[in-house]
Amino acid sequence: QVQLVESGGGLVQAGGSLRLSCVASGISFSIKAMGWYRQASGKQRELVGVISSRGTTVYADSVKGRFTISRDNAENTVYLQMNDLNPEDTAVYYCNVGSYYSGIYSGLDYWGQGTQVTVSS
Repeated sequence: QVQLVESGGGLVQAGGSLRLSCVASGISFSIKAMGWYRQASGKQRELVGVISSRGTTVYADSVKGRFTISRDNAENTVYLQMNDLNPEDTAVYYCNVGSYYSGIYSGLDYWGQGTQVTVSS
């Protein structure tokens, strides 16, 4: 059974930083791509970034240069380091497991409970 458990969210002032973690179980973590999504209130869930099984990362334009995804295969954990946060980054953040080929991320329909990030101005 696949489980994804996100943590690390909280309230931060604009310009601040947070590091989110997602621990995965029930999957062969090291051979999977992992994605981070976010969903702001009243908006659709959007893909923030992806890390492939080989460590290749891609990011949405809105977070490029501010967010960094990394992974620790020994701990089955993927991280999202978020710097220079602004109020538009306020959302529930979710990790996801999938595959990444030829520049396309295909996520499986497994989701954790998410972690709330709130950025005050």
